[in-house]
Amino acid sequence: MQVTAVGLDLAKNVFQVHGITSDGKVVFNRPLR
Repeated sequence: MQVTAVGLDLAKNVFQVHGITSDGKVVFNRPLR
């Protein structure tokens, strides 16, 4: 499993970090406070 893309969503109080592989499967999706 190798993460090819990492995204960061900025909300008011919570940062949402997510990573996907080259075939589009979500590897992780974590809220950070």
